[in-house]
Amino acid sequence: MATGQRVVVACALPALGVGLLRERFVVETGGWRPDLSWLRQHVPGAAAIVADPSVRVDAELVDRAGGSLKVVANFAVGYDNLDLDTIRERGIRAANTPDVLTGATAELAIALMLAAARRIAEADALVRDGGWPAEKSLLGRELAGATVGLVGFGRIARRVAELLRGFEVRLLFASRSEPRERHDAERRELGDLLASSDFVSVHVPLTAETRHLIDATRLAQMRRGAILVNTSRGAVVDTEALMHALRSGHLGAAGLDVYEDEPHVPPELRRLSNTVLLPHLGSATNATRDAMARLCVENVIAVLAGREPPSPLV
Repeated sequence: MATGQRVVVACALPALGVGLLRERFVVETGGWRPDLSWLRQHVPGAAAIVADPSVRVDAELVDRAGGSLKVVANFAVGYDNLDLDTIRERGIRAANTPDVLTGATAELAIALMLAAARRIAEADALVRDGGWPAEKSLLGRELAGATVGLVGFGRIARRVAELLRGFEVRLLFASRSEPRERHDAERRELGDLLASSDFVSVHVPLTAETRHLIDATRLAQMRRGAILVNTSRGAVVDTEALMHALRSGHLGAAGLDVYEDEPHVPPELRRLSNTVLLPHLGSATNATRDAMARLCVENVIAVLAGREPPSPLV
């Protein structure tokens, strides 16, 4: 039976999640990426806010919600959109959805490696336009036997390493912490990894330290013709520097699922043929989104029932 507690859903939470919430709470949904004005209007008096990385939950929004707010549940594993310092200071809980999206995001990273290496998007566009280009004009490169560098070695990167075994690649990784499992990957300093890799896949959270981690200097360290893949957060890579490296031919290609100013993708980046550009689809499978929704809702239910959430941040 629903209680009088109110939950504001400020993202495209799947129907499974919304349904579970409505069994217990009064639910107000703003649809996919609701306007800030809608959010400001609806959060006062809410017991919970469900957000995703496109929704900034900052001090102003938390204060507008008032003393009723008990939990902010992020429908994502990343949480750079949450002002955790403010949330902690106000005695509010925060949670995210780790683990359940690991496999889907890792698969997409490999898909981007293959698509960028074999120029799939470029070839597809030519055929759809009625063309049939000569094979020699679309020569690509193979993933099998290549050296792949993983920047960060958390859950998703380790799953990428597992999935790459069948390609018989040489695996390198750069990480600030010592992983429990290495999956036959060699640890390297970031500069050495970039200089040694044919493919570089980025798997770090966005923090003050990782913003523009891959900048002009780091891109210049990469092998000429190498391929960069980013499924983490857009601002980990300096977009202007990346476009320059792609235009100059220093980078062979890039496969991107994330951008600095989502959903806005720079026109110049869209015009570059040596890119594969996806609209943040890392976790976008039915099974994964439902699992994320269930975990997100379980976090809300637990906190509002006075229990510890399954995946707490604060």
